[in-house]
Amino acid sequence: MKLIWIIARRELAVFFDSLMAYILIILFLTVTGILTWLYGNDVFMSGQANLSVFFFWAYWTLFLFIPAITMRLIAEEKRSGTIELLLTRPVTDWQFVTGKFLSALILVSVALALTLPYYFTVWKLGPIDHGAVLTGYLGLLLMSGAYISIGIVASSLTNNQIVAFLITLFIGIFFHLLFGLLSSGFSGIMGRILNYLSMQTHYESVSRGVLDSKDILYFLSFMVTGLVISEIILTRRNIAQN
Repeated sequence: MKLIWIIARRELAVFFDSLMAYILIILFLTVTGILTWLYGNDVFMSGQANLSVFFFWAYWTLFLFIPAITMRLIAEEKRSGTIELLLTRPVTDWQFVTGKFLSALILVSVALALTLPYYFTVWKLGPIDHGAVLTGYLGLLLMSGAYISIGIVASSLTNNQIVAFLITLFIGIFFHLLFGLLSSGFSGIMGRILNYLSMQTHYESVSRGVLDSKDILYFLSFMVTGLVISEIILTRRNIAQN
């Protein structure tokens, strides 16, 4: 665990030293703030003290922002050649990808923590369902973790950050949108399978305050699967080079 944390801290230092973290956090806060408070059916016009509008827009904003966070995690290490140096040290492939995953999840958590003033502002407007807010944030963290795992797989496949960004977006479209849309056109087992694969289905369930074990298992399985696939890709690459 110590080595995983060292890798995570190293990656976070790179994020903040390059200003990338600041830029992405500011953009995230700006976009979600505008869409939550000013665009369309905002919280003032709805007359309800809740953050459902924010959780809706944050879900789609993170869909675009997380690929930008994950695209360089492994691809840049491969391009610069530093991955060989790192993996010659007493660090396993699993520790390496898990540390990268943890750094990205911490960065997203920081961005979400900075939106807490939205919560306190809405709370001032009237009675608010604190449980729904808590599960809404939990849903965003679980979704982010699953999507980060996709990004790490994409980043481990190439040494080109743009390609990694596009691969993450392409795969994410299926889980974020297409599986949910396709499930409505099928019935029976196929419809249930497509609906279960839809990340939006599980996210909406959690964000509504319904903590179902199948939703938690879906996201955790997604994360573990993504990290295992990334580990396998790196292991095969190391074997091929040797």
